[in-house]
Amino acid sequence: MFSMYQFPDPEESISGMVCATDDLSIDLLVSAYLQGIFPWYREDMGEAVVWWSPDPRFVLFPEDLHIPKRLKRFLVHNRYTYTMDVVFDEVVSHCASVARPGQKGTWIGPRMRKVYGELHRAGLAHSIEVWHEGVLVGGFYGVLIGCIFYGESMFSLMSETAKSAFVLFVQAFTECGGKLIDSQVYTANLARFGARNISRNAFLRLEKSLLYTPLSRNLNTVFAEKHQNYLSEDSIFY
Repeated sequence: MFSMYQFPDPEESISGMVCATDDLSIDLLVSAYLQGIFPWYREDMGEAVVWWSPDPRFVLFPEDLHIPKRLKRFLVHNRYTYTMDVVFDEVVSHCASVARPGQKGTWIGPRMRKVYGELHRAGLAHSIEVWHEGVLVGGFYGVLIGCIFYGESMFSLMSETAKSAFVLFVQAFTECGGKLIDSQVYTANLARFGARNISRNAFLRLEKSLLYTPLSRNLNTVFAEKHQNYLSEDSIFY
């Protein structure tokens, strides 16, 4: 289905930068994920497409998920609606436009939005949406290959929207046999949920087996079930 490209060995990169290309295609993107690599560059500044494989790698093992007490209470009492893969392109656009402290502009340029949209239509990229009275108010997107989810970006326009969606997603992902969530580099937001650094070598070893282990259940179906159940069942917050 995809043409595969061989990237330089990530283990030979001290800085985490693997290489740069002029092209950004779905074939390159899939090839990169299969080799523990991802694109990150400033398109609006005319940069070439830079491919990274950082050391260490910031990841969340689903069994380590920590849900702060405040967020547990919020999930029990909130009345947001959560969906999966309903408006992928909208979610990516919001992630690109949301203001972030200390960051000017965005790394999610038109080419990035286009290629991830293609990846979504190929069934590998997914979005989680949060709705309030029919309006999209939060969400995130990422790439699912085997039993690894590569988180890319999230946004919140109302309190706790992306965080609550992430908890429901991780719980559904776990029930489906998901083994690893990749956050690429450290963020305080994911650290609060139990994410931690592992060596690049350890990450690449995990990839070799987990990329080719399919989920045991349909993630969209289980996520929908999780959304329906959380309103009345405190027990889902393990």
